[in-house]
Amino acid sequence: VSHKGIEVDGSTVNIPSFQVKPGSTINVRERARKQMRVQAALEIAAQVGFPDWVEVDEKKMSGAFKSIPERVDILPDINENLVVELYSK
Repeated sequence: VSHKGIEVDGSTVNIPSFQVKPGSTINVRERARKQMRVQAALEIAAQVGFPDWVEVDEKKMSGAFKSIPERVDILPDINENLVVELYSK
């Protein structure tokens, strides 16, 4: 993100903490599409599968954030207590 390779709703984003809203469209910019790290990330994501709350067009390297996920929509191997513990320090 900080390398300006991502666009959200047509605007370049370079802030790692940028938060998208439901309905936002995310694109990989032309110059970033050939980068190995981008291609590898898309390959891994395609193998794992995309969640229902994200719509992905692999050929266009774009997607849409459809809705904010509910807790049941997120992988179950996340330990919220460890996250809270980390950020409470």
